[in-house]
Amino acid sequence: MPQSQPSFFGLSIPFAAHCGIEPVRMGGGQAEFRVALDGRHENSLGMAHGGLLLTLLDMALASAARSSLPDDSTVVTVDMQSAFMTPARGVLTAQGRVAKAGRSIIFAEGEVRDAAGEICARATGVFRATPKRLDRPAGGDA
Repeated sequence: MPQSQPSFFGLSIPFAAHCGIEPVRMGGGQAEFRVALDGRHENSLGMAHGGLLLTLLDMALASAARSSLPDDSTVVTVDMQSAFMTPARGVLTAQGRVAKAGRSIIFAEGEVRDAAGEICARATGVFRATPKRLDRPAGGDA
């Protein structure tokens, strides 16, 4: 029997489920995700792969942006700038928040922290609001 996919605040995101990312909260222009690192997340130096950190940041910022819109809307990432600040290990938490929301463009910012609260990576992003597609392809979230 196939394992059920977690809901990421109403969306199916198979890649996030594959990475073991867990939704924590979303609402009011804020969002939070968590992942407990294991061997599949490591780079050749034994720390979290940068792609996982960018995935966490994109999800947190986009979900924060999406939470500022009506239920019949979603967002697509237009641009994201990031910085890696310290090696990431253990349980990581990504938090995103809306910095400014217009009618069609939303600016968000956020960071990934380790269990001690140290910032491992941070990002800013620009997101475009778009209507949800009712005819979306299988596995898609828009």
